[in-house]
Amino acid sequence: MKRSSIAAFAMASLMAGAAQVQAQAQTAAAQALPDVVKIGILNDMTSLYADNGGPGSVTAAQMAVDDFGGTVLGKKIEIINADHQNKPDIGSSIARQWFDHDGVSMIADVPTSSVGLAVQEVARATNKVVINSGSATSDLTGKACAPTGLHYVYNTVALANGTGAAVVKAGGDSWFFITADYAFGHALERDTTAVVQANGGKVLGSVKVPLNNADFSSFLLQAQASKAKIIGLANAGGDTQNTIKQAAEFGITEGGQKLAGLLVFSADVHSIGLPTAQGLQLTESFYWDQDDQTRAWSKKFFDKTHKEPTMIHAGVYSSIMHYLEAVKATGTVDGPTVVKEIKSKPINDFLIRNGHWNEDGMLVHDMYLYEVKKPSESKGEWDLYKVIATIPGDQAYKRPHGNECPLVKG
Repeated sequence: MKRSSIAAFAMASLMAGAAQVQAQAQTAAAQALPDVVKIGILNDMTSLYADNGGPGSVTAAQMAVDDFGGTVLGKKIEIINADHQNKPDIGSSIARQWFDHDGVSMIADVPTSSVGLAVQEVARATNKVVINSGSATSDLTGKACAPTGLHYVYNTVALANGTGAAVVKAGGDSWFFITADYAFGHALERDTTAVVQANGGKVLGSVKVPLNNADFSSFLLQAQASKAKIIGLANAGGDTQNTIKQAAEFGITEGGQKLAGLLVFSADVHSIGLPTAQGLQLTESFYWDQDDQTRAWSKKFFDKTHKEPTMIHAGVYSSIMHYLEAVKATGTVDGPTVVKEIKSKPINDFLIRNGHWNEDGMLVHDMYLYEVKKPSESKGEWDLYKVIATIPGDQAYKRPHGNECPLVKG
């Protein structure tokens, strides 16, 4: 009897001690809350990627804050933004200033993979959160993965498994790449090459092109001379627009070769125009006119910007909403704690369908293969796509050669 009493007392003491530790941790977390919860939108505001993210991402972020109620844990939520000019040194410098001195607890968007990788390194060093909706490189959740880095909307593996695989299976079994000469283009060419070869195709060559290039004539002539059936465009934004427009001027598609836009946004297609872009197949995670949910959210965005949103805009909104939910649930903005909470829950909203988190920080979710409509099929200025196929997340994000991320067990 005496022993039972002693054991019971010991157990009670342990439970009391554990409760005290938990209470102290919660108190410390509450005390650590900043006066204002700041979220930074870091992107290209004025150059070749501005239409796909840019000011629209700031609008989407503010929409998320407003819809959340403007406060979390009794603290005001504030959105700040900066232009990284597509330069890693500028991007990382801004991120460090925000994290170390300006009280920013999370950075969102971050297009341009070289900048995305640099900013994620700052997040790693400071234990702060970065949720990337703009960069594409699969290295963000591969060899460069970070405990507080999350990749949200798409990556180069999903683009390759979508557009690359579909084009090869349709008979496009020989490729030549026109590739943006930085981290994003290199990763997209690498990942698409793996998919092309896995499906029985071959790559005849590639040419690297400086970022934000105006004249693609010499590069297109090299692609034409290769006799490849498919010219893979491993670029994005204004570079993709210029490549497609100039390919039309050269009559390349009329000569029998086809273009494969490996990262094309609805804003790009709108800028290029249906007469030139018609028939182009592309992979995205979001299209404004997909269903009732996407149309409802997109109407709110359109009313503010007079443009339909891209998947990056949708991703910024969705990622901030889920970040704020995690802050509310944990009672803190501590990076590792918040990321653990985010990763613990599946995601289904107007953008993300059947979403779940990999250990490496990649949000795995359904992707869609679209085809650009013919002008005769379009019923309005922004009626651009028709759905060819839904690509389940586990298929879209399957890496052809495994993952080098040290966070992945085994």
